[in-house]
Order: sequence, then C-alpha cells, then structure tokens
Amino acid sequence: MENYTYNSLTLQLEGLNIPEDSTYPVFFFLFFSYFIIMLLNIGIALLVFIDKNLHQPMYLLFCNLPFNDIVGNSISLPRVLVDLLRPPSERSISYYECIIQAFTTHMFGTTSHTVLMIMAFDRYLAICNPLRYASIMTNKMVIKLTVWAWGSAFVLVGILLGLTIRLNRCRTMIMHAYCDNASLFKLSCESVVINNVYGLTFTVILLTSSIGSIIITYTKITVVCLTSKNKSLNSKALKTCSTHLVVYLVMLFSGILIITLHRFPQYAFYRKLSSILFHIIPGSLNPIIYGVQSKEIRKFLYKLFESKKVLPSFQR
Repeated sequence: MENYTYNSLTLQLEGLNIPEDSTYPVFFFLFFSYFIIMLLNIGIALLVFIDKNLHQPMYLLFCNLPFNDIVGNSISLPRVLVDLLRPPSERSISYYECIIQAFTTHMFGTTSHTVLMIMAFDRYLAICNPLRYASIMTNKMVIKLTVWAWGSAFVLVGILLGLTIRLNRCRTMIMHAYCDNASLFKLSCESVVINNVYGLTFTVILLTSSIGSIIITYTKITVVCLTSKNKSLNSKALKTCSTHLVVYLVMLFSGILIITLHRFPQYAFYRKLSSILFHIIPGSLNPIIYGVQSKEIRKFLYKLFESKKVLPSFQR
C-alpha cells in the first residue's frame, strides 16, 4: 500500500476568496476594525489600571475580556490582512505557526465563555448577596476566578490541539481564512473519530456550562429583583445584567454559527466571514458596551476630557 503521508512543514492558506476589485475595500474595513479593537481595548484596560476607583472585582474581572480580545485578534487579523494582499499561490504558513494560531484562536473563543461565566458569578453575588459580597469577592478570590477562567480554557484547548498534532498529514491546504483545529485535522488521511468525539464533547461541556451558569445566575437575579421593592437595586441589576447578557449572546451566536457552518463545506465563504466577525464584533462591542454602561468609567472619561479643556484655556 502506497504511503501518502509526508507531513510537510509548509502549509497553504486558502484565505478569503473575494473579487479583485473588492480587495482593498475589505482590507481597509478589516484594518480599521483591528485598529478600533486595539484602541478601545487597550484604552479600557488602561482606564481600569490608572483609576483606583475602578479597582473593584467587577472591573478587574472584566479586564480579562480586553486582554483576551487584544491577544486573540492580534494573532489572527494581521495574518488575514497580509494574505488579502497576496496572490493565493503565495499564502503559505509554517506548520508550527499554524498550530500557534489555531491554539490562540480556540483559547480566544473558550476564554470568552469562561470569563463571562465568572463575571456572571460576580454579578450574582453583588445583587443576590450584597452584604457578603465584599467578604467573598476579595482580591484573592478575583485571582482564583481569573486563574480558573484561563486555566480551564488552556487545558481544554491543549487537549484539543494535542489530539490534532498527533496525526500525520497528507494534505497541505488549510481551507479557511486562518488556522483552526478543524482545518488542521482535515489535513490528515488518518481516522479523526477521536478528534470529532472530543471536539463534540468539548463543545457540549463548554456551551452547557456557560449557558447553564448564565441561566441559573440570571434566574436567581430575576427572582431577587421581582421580590425586592428596592428600585435602586432593580435599576442596578437591569443595567449590569443587560450589558453582560448582550455581550454573551453576541459571542454565543457567533460561535454557534461557526461550528454549524464547519459542517457544510458548500458555505465555506460564509464560514470564513463569520469566523472573522467572531473576532471583530465582540472585540469592538465589549469595551463600548461596558464603557457606556459603567458610571465609574464615564466619570473618569468626563474628568479626563474636562481637564484637557481647562488646560488650554489656562495656558492662554
């Protein structure tokens, strides 16, 4: 029997197949989106770091989202931008770079879920158990929750990619805009049953735990708000929870769409587009939604811009 396995260390990226006259409009749209993501997320992280009034569990936990958006988008979007300007025959990537890109991409998606889970737990304590909130949500607890969010994602994604790395490869074409696990194990001519079983288990565990935690915490928060006559509590709960829920639903819908489209090769272009939007939309919306909702962040920005207005007038 002839052996077709050659395990090439250089792979080809199919990239985005778009008409030539649309190349530059798409390029500048993605470049502007990446610039906005970096500007907003770095800015919001610096605000939390600089302003001591924002050194609260809610904002410290939220800082995981900007960091995740910065790392996740910096690995994928610049590569997509470069490949857009290259002819298809020159869109090559090393196998090891592809593994790193796939790992980071899946870490980005998984950590988005785990971070929003610990943020939901924080909101549950703040609204349903306010008297014990300060004693429970200490700096030590914030660190533990952060380590859990990133650590559990690292283990789950590490096993996912580990099962793919063990496979021999007989193909070199990545049928995607960037490297991900599904595109990588499709390069193999060996049985990928284990990969599919673990991938399905991984998805079920992640989605069940994240959706379950959101449903449980929000149900309890709703019960507290319905039974409480405290208008201030209800208003605070509505603002913080609606913000959190919008971010979660955007991320959840985008992720499910990508997973679904991977099962339909005929919709390859829409899968690539949704994969890119999965990075762009949450990364752009998260700092805007939380920034607009947060009274503390609005106060800091107001003081910042007021001081800049006063300074020029003083110099005159």
